[in-house]
Amino acid sequence: MPIDLAGRSLLTLRDFSEAEIAQLLDCAAQLKAEKRAGVFPQRLAHRNIALIFLKPSARTRAAFAVAAADEGAHLEALLPGDIRFGEKESVRDIARVLGRLFDGIAFRCFGHELLRELAGNAGIPVWNALCDSYHPTQVLADLLTVRENFGEIRGTRIAYVGDGRNNLATSLMIGAARMGLSLRILAPPPLQPAPALVAELLRGASQGAEIAVGSEPGAALPGCDAVYGDVWVSMGEEHLLDERIALLRDYKVTPELMAQTGRADSIYMHCMPALHDLSTEFARQRPEVCEVADEVFEHPQSRVFDQAENRMHTAKAVMVQTLASARAR
Repeated sequence: MPIDLAGRSLLTLRDFSEAEIAQLLDCAAQLKAEKRAGVFPQRLAHRNIALIFLKPSARTRAAFAVAAADEGAHLEALLPGDIRFGEKESVRDIARVLGRLFDGIAFRCFGHELLRELAGNAGIPVWNALCDSYHPTQVLADLLTVRENFGEIRGTRIAYVGDGRNNLATSLMIGAARMGLSLRILAPPPLQPAPALVAELLRGASQGAEIAVGSEPGAALPGCDAVYGDVWVSMGEEHLLDERIALLRDYKVTPELMAQTGRADSIYMHCMPALHDLSTEFARQRPEVCEVADEVFEHPQSRVFDQAENRMHTAKAVMVQTLASARAR
């Protein structure tokens, strides 16, 4: 029996059970197959969706825009200057107005509390398109990519390499706990997640779930199905660039590091944007900041563009599941 997700917000995957996440992934796989076949049932016709991004975005914004169009919804992008949260009017008032006009809101912001306040007052589904604490739509795309490559999620071994405290690493840990992944966080000690958080996420975790934290590639990488990289400096932390280079220079994902999985079929994953050798003007000026080598990023085992595409299919699934059966507003 399908689980009714109508009216639900997606603020963090903490709020969704294993069965609910699996249903979202099943829906995304179905929607992906339909799109490949040229089938567009327009499940969200006459729905209106607000896109509010207080941080820059390429993939997330494009994913929601294409997903909404495919399903017949109208998407309206509201600029930060048009909605000055807490300046022009209160977040509570803004939320109540938007809740009267729209059917759902994709919101990209800084602090998670702002997201919670918007969702708590809008009365319509609000989807976290990234905040400083979590990035749930990215991890849904990652889980779909894992399932496509390995047939199942439970028991898949992933090594995440980089800043183990950021929003992506936290969301991957939640995904691991919910879906039975074996996740190894490979990071220098100052950038490792808090042991209390790891213990909390593993309490009541799904069968097979593991979260191991360490700083030695030789302990984290052997046997891994996937190696997952991320930028070393998140948005808003640009002033920490030199500090992060010093901490992470030995954690660059190179062919030599990938070889430590001991498997020829290990895939490489990255949420993008990625700094890979000479890929941008910034990378050419500061090559030491590149977190992944071109030989890995462009390798046939790289799945970074599959992940980017799956952002759209999973965003579509979230909207369809939380809006399509909700009552007309």
